[in-house]
Amino acid sequence: MDKTQDHKDIQFSIATILYPFLFVVLAWVVYWIQIRFSYDFTSFGIYPRKLSGLKGIVCSPLLHGSVQHLYNNSIPVLVLGGILLHFYRHQSLRVLLYGLLLSGILTWIIGRPAYHIGASGLIYTLFSFIFFKGIVARHYRLVALSLLVVFVYGSMLWYVFPIDNNVSWEGHLSGFISGLILALSIKENLVTPHKYEWEKDDFDEKSDPFIRHFDDDGNFIESPESEEDDPDNVSL
Repeated sequence: MDKTQDHKDIQFSIATILYPFLFVVLAWVVYWIQIRFSYDFTSFGIYPRKLSGLKGIVCSPLLHGSVQHLYNNSIPVLVLGGILLHFYRHQSLRVLLYGLLLSGILTWIIGRPAYHIGASGLIYTLFSFIFFKGIVARHYRLVALSLLVVFVYGSMLWYVFPIDNNVSWEGHLSGFISGLILALSIKENLVTPHKYEWEKDDFDEKSDPFIRHFDDDGNFIESPESEEDDPDNVSL
């Protein structure tokens, strides 16, 4: 494999920051409309086990109950969304679409009878996918990325449990489960781990210049004889 393959697989694109930024801007615009024109979009959230509540699967990520709620979700969307688009750009569309649908449906199934709004389900999907996909991929960059995400956002794990009645822990848990499912079900990796010559099936020890410096007992030979110099290796 070409040693530059990793660099070709992971390349910066303007979409890495543009799309998460546009999503955050849209969420702030929706919230501004609520405040400016005294609209209440809460009824567009997910309401569990009611058919009318299914529309919240698509709408709820853009709806927030307060400036603090929106601010707390904006930064993780920018960071985790950027990471997804940069390191997993080929899978990012499926992760976002399937994650949105799966986390929303799970919330609709297990949630309390109340309107569930906010981008938290999507955030937990991104967090979970990036963490588990890096571990499953077993590529040093992606494993390091997984550990970094846990270090920065590991405290989020507490909120998949019902520790605060004002927080939709059901949405958090649904997003976390969705990310795990997607990490396991999306098989292809973004980068192909480098395979050294000695790891390949057709590797020939006798032709390797480094290994030829050692004899059968493992002793180092400073100047090994080449096959051409071997008197027993004569073509007639």
